[in-house]
Amino acid sequence: MLEKLEIVRYYLTGLQATLCESLQDIETSGEKFLSDSWDRPEGGGGRSMVLEGQETFERAGVNFSYVQGENLPPSATAKRPQLAGRSFNATGVSIVIHPRNPYAPTSHANVRFFYAPAPESSNEEDIWWFGGGFDLTPYYGYREDAIAWHQAAKAACDPYGEHLYPKFKADCDEYFFLKHRNEPRGIGGIFYDDFDEGGFDNAFGLMKSVGNAYGSAYIDIVNKRVKKLYSDREKDFQEYRRGRYVEFNLVYDRGTHFGLQSNGRTESILVSMPPVAQWSYNYTPKPGTPEAELYDTFLKPQDWANMELPDDA
Repeated sequence: MLEKLEIVRYYLTGLQATLCESLQDIETSGEKFLSDSWDRPEGGGGRSMVLEGQETFERAGVNFSYVQGENLPPSATAKRPQLAGRSFNATGVSIVIHPRNPYAPTSHANVRFFYAPAPESSNEEDIWWFGGGFDLTPYYGYREDAIAWHQAAKAACDPYGEHLYPKFKADCDEYFFLKHRNEPRGIGGIFYDDFDEGGFDNAFGLMKSVGNAYGSAYIDIVNKRVKKLYSDREKDFQEYRRGRYVEFNLVYDRGTHFGLQSNGRTESILVSMPPVAQWSYNYTPKPGTPEAELYDTFLKPQDWANMELPDDA
């Protein structure tokens, strides 16, 4: 399994490089990603690639990490108590992108591999799985964007089983939900964890399909929206909705919890936060406004992948 772990790590570092290159191609400032390599005293390390304060992307983080340790943190054993006390290897690429233009959505993606070998001289089996997915958080909704996003997610999953997209979409809608607000974070996408269906090659194939689909699906949307004119009104609403992103990441996100509990690099973990966010007391958008449409239409789970694109899309 350690050889397979190296194969996964090789793919992930390549995915990181490809995504950074694609994002730099549409950044009008011409700035390059800051490359920040780091080591973890308990074992492992990573490379954070960050673009910040630019014309297109207010913040973009594309992070590779490889973490190993002798004992799993509580966030990893909460649903799998049999893993308590095991050593572990975890590697992945995590992406969060916050464009400057409010009409361009925030996006998140993650692909990861987890391996916990059986204790020596035991009759237990090694445990491994893949996880990942991608989701979209628009501030102003576009029907064609939502459809294209979910169709890309479905196309990434279907070669590995047509049952996967409906399940992963439902899991995404359930996971990226702010219970204390009783609302979803965005329009979802796909999310999966503990995936080992069909053996290593099949599960790894799904991970690569998801990772490879994300960049083109998101960049197509950004290119459509990033030059649209906006005013302080749209920027204020974007920053208000970004507050929901902060709340989710700090309260619910298992990746954030795992990273902090496993003594991961805090700067790399919290680069997912938007650079500017705001909170307004008891805010409610006015009926009939584009802001209200986000709540009334786009922040409600829908079968986007099976809708037809508008004629003018």
